[in-house]
Amino acid sequence: MADRDPRHLSAEELRARIDTTKPHSARFWNYFVGGKDHYPVDRALGDQIKGIFPGLVDVAQTSRLFLGRAVTRLAREEGVRHFLDIGTGLPTADNTHEVAQRVAPDAHIVYVDNDPLVLAHARALLTSTPEGNTAYMDADLYEPDAILEAAAPLLEAARPVALMLLNVLGHVAEYEQARELVSRLMAGLPSGSYLVISDSTATSAGMVAASEAYNLSGAVPYYVREVAEIAGFFDGLELLDPGITEVTRWRAEPGEQPETMAAVDAYCGVGRKP
Repeated sequence: MADRDPRHLSAEELRARIDTTKPHSARFWNYFVGGKDHYPVDRALGDQIKGIFPGLVDVAQTSRLFLGRAVTRLAREEGVRHFLDIGTGLPTADNTHEVAQRVAPDAHIVYVDNDPLVLAHARALLTSTPEGNTAYMDADLYEPDAILEAAAPLLEAARPVALMLLNVLGHVAEYEQARELVSRLMAGLPSGSYLVISDSTATSAGMVAASEAYNLSGAVPYYVREVAEIAGFFDGLELLDPGITEVTRWRAEPGEQPETMAAVDAYCGVGRKP
């Protein structure tokens, strides 16, 4: 695995790495949050899933709002200035660096993903305020030690880091392996660092059916988990209020989202490393 700068790859190299014959999670999710970076195969699957479980659109959109609230809280109230966002996805509105630097212009953000289309669009993630910095790494969640090593020069060793794992751990089939990956990543971060997780959950028959249909599509599978399993990722950490809860209920402001989105099949949490 190498730290790849997207500015050093030709358009031909990037196109050669993009498979448009199968749906992909980043493009599929981008379709649901109203982005423009998807292909017919992704839209076809999205429309199929919406027919099975329309609520997944709410999950995608409210999970994005949770990202904004969590990053704002950490930057404004906890003084976090370094963010490691793994499983970045495609750039849309209010990406991690935009939210963080809106509060703290000197914030540093390292994005990590291994999808070639994300890589192709990473130029949009490499903007920054003059006081801060953003960087992009073409890297794999399954190699946490390599991620930490490559990100180290971009993060100040003694400063707390917010590890962002949003809607990505569901791609890890085995729960214990997912926990191990989270533990190894957090072990490499200093005391006072934060873990931020959101993922879809097996909290309704509709969500379970949508997950099963998605996993039959040829895309990299995504496994919805029980709420207790989401909570398990935070073992040994100090949870910030309101603890493990639906993404719509984590420090939401009145009127931020329609009441019809109040109950969604996605849970989240933010925990601090002692």
